[in-house]
Amino acid sequence: MSKRDYYEILGVSRTCTEAEMKSAFRKLAMQYHPDRNPGDREAEIKFKEINEAYQTLSDAQKRAAYDRYGHAAFANGGGAGPGFGADFSDFMSDIFENFFGETRGRGARGGGRERGADMRYNLEITLDEAFHGKTAELRIPTSVTCEVCTGSGAKAGSKPRPCPTCGGAGRVRATQGFFSIERTCPNCHGRGEVIDDPCPNCGGAGRVTRERTLSVNIPAGVEDGTRIRLAGEGEAGLRGGPPGDLYIFLSIKPHPFFQRDGADLFCRVPISMVTAALGGEFSVPTLGGTDAVVKVPEGTQSGKQFRLRGKGMPVLRSRDVGDLYIQVVVETPQKLSKRQRELLMEFEQECSKENHPESNGFFSRVREFFDGLSGST
Repeated sequence: MSKRDYYEILGVSRTCTEAEMKSAFRKLAMQYHPDRNPGDREAEIKFKEINEAYQTLSDAQKRAAYDRYGHAAFANGGGAGPGFGADFSDFMSDIFENFFGETRGRGARGGGRERGADMRYNLEITLDEAFHGKTAELRIPTSVTCEVCTGSGAKAGSKPRPCPTCGGAGRVRATQGFFSIERTCPNCHGRGEVIDDPCPNCGGAGRVTRERTLSVNIPAGVEDGTRIRLAGEGEAGLRGGPPGDLYIFLSIKPHPFFQRDGADLFCRVPISMVTAALGGEFSVPTLGGTDAVVKVPEGTQSGKQFRLRGKGMPVLRSRDVGDLYIQVVVETPQKLSKRQRELLMEFEQECSKENHPESNGFFSRVREFFDGLSGST
């Protein structure tokens, strides 16, 4: 009986890429795997054919020989057979992961002890606390080691015994046809031990839920989204296993006056039209606790920005400090009295182009532009 074409077996074209071939093999291997088709002799034969075809075509040199000579290239025993190479074993571990939910050794637990889960805690602080740093007291409900059984899960006076199904290994080996596979022990679920008399306090888990109080040091200069890791402060491990970690994610409340950009702070300050025209000064409180004096020169325009060096946020784990930027906004007077209107009218009459150079210059350019348009037509 003649052999089927390897490309036909895998259902791919002769010009297929390595990725396309790998994807086709993966799909067929899952479909005809002996563990999915127990006792099916035809499925076992197809699985061997699929393996042989992939072993040949996945090797660049063997594929080139096969493309040129066909099966005759391996007629003298130099070609692929039903054996399994190292690359194939590595690849099949991916299939087992999808099929069984784990790869060899991944689900094994030493002596039934499982590492506890990591925990996340969201903490909101103020901008002032981010400036100075603080020590926060956190109350966190979490799993801790059972104080009655000290994490073993067994009732006082007793102890866990090795699982009779896996002998304490946490895994069992199953043989199907020519294939041998390790999987998690169904009796102890990978823990390697069983408890005949569980602890009444924790129900055999070796841990109970408690509320803990932790002190967390938040350094000065932290930014929104900063993550702080506390090793070993997560959930307790199962049956005496090592604890997980606690991750604290910081968020900073919006400030009523300051906006932050990295280490720099920004603030908008309204000033009167008179202060902008005649000049003056004003003070701004800073997060450092002191007042910063801003001097406004005569003729200051709305939007003018003043830089106060070293009045911003501290840089995390550094001696550097950002700056504070003050942007002034000239406020137009509202609800004028009759006398105020008269004074403003008198002021307007006394004004010349030199008093409003920007607006006069703008309207002069507008007139020139439209005059040029009318002249060109």
